[in-house]
Amino acid sequence: MAVYTEVPDDEMAAFVARYGIGDLLSAKGIAEGVSNSNFLLHTTQAFFILTLYEERVDETDLPFFIGLMEHLAERGLICPQPVKTPEGQAVGRLAGRPAAIVTFLDGLSVRRPNAMHCAEVGRGLALLHQAGADFAMSRVNSLSVPGWRPLADQAGAAADTVSPGLLQRLYAEIAVHEANWPQDLPSGVVHADLFPNNVFFIRNKLSGLIDFYFACTDAFAYDLAICLNSWCFEADNSFNLTKGQAMLAGYESVRPLTQAEVDALPQLCRGSALRFLLTRLVDWLNVPPGALVKPHDPMEYDRKLAFHQRVADAQDYGLKR
Repeated sequence: MAVYTEVPDDEMAAFVARYGIGDLLSAKGIAEGVSNSNFLLHTTQAFFILTLYEERVDETDLPFFIGLMEHLAERGLICPQPVKTPEGQAVGRLAGRPAAIVTFLDGLSVRRPNAMHCAEVGRGLALLHQAGADFAMSRVNSLSVPGWRPLADQAGAAADTVSPGLLQRLYAEIAVHEANWPQDLPSGVVHADLFPNNVFFIRNKLSGLIDFYFACTDAFAYDLAICLNSWCFEADNSFNLTKGQAMLAGYESVRPLTQAEVDALPQLCRGSALRFLLTRLVDWLNVPPGALVKPHDPMEYDRKLAFHQRVADAQDYGLKR
């Protein structure tokens, strides 16, 4: 989450009033994340999250995101629920941006996840994949392999100001995936951004999943690879095999991986590291002046990518077969 667009108090109050959720008492900008502008709303009824969708989000994708959250909740997954006006509209416009309000979930995100947290996330991810199996809508993953070269082009020569020779390394890595990306893996709705700040816990038990604005239709194992990258590395960029084992076991306790997924896992992990390296790099180089946002260090994922380039098979992530 982040704040790119400031909203005048009177406009904010008028927008909230349309939803019948009480009078607005306060609205606090949230600095975490990088994609949309987010505010914690406190009304006379409860707390809510207001999101203004910025340029990376295509407005035509909003029915997918809104419908998915409703669909998953109907099947028992705890995730934010869109708040609708009395006329049944979930998406409005505020400060020149599409905007929506969703319910606030109880719980806390963890900054230093342990193996127990990783097991909970693995299980929760598999439950998400199962719950989304009959979701009628689909959305192409615009940040998969075909989108990586344009991101490198966007970074351009400025990439080498972050790390010497980075642009050449990016193009070489992109070429590997363009030639060898796994095809025909089990697929469906994936979260595609299930980082620790998007998962809530209460007493070490997963209590909810948030931020579905990168959700799309893609390979389930790719979603798992994103989680291995975001949950199972330590601060020194070493991969924690115990955490990886816990996450994979948690996932397979609900949905066992196919042999094709197991075989593809090293490249999927490598590709997901490249995806976040690229998007973080572009964001790092293009923070708008005055925006309330904390850009993430792209080189964290450069170091993770180097680890994956040395991986022999899925056992190196803790998979037991």
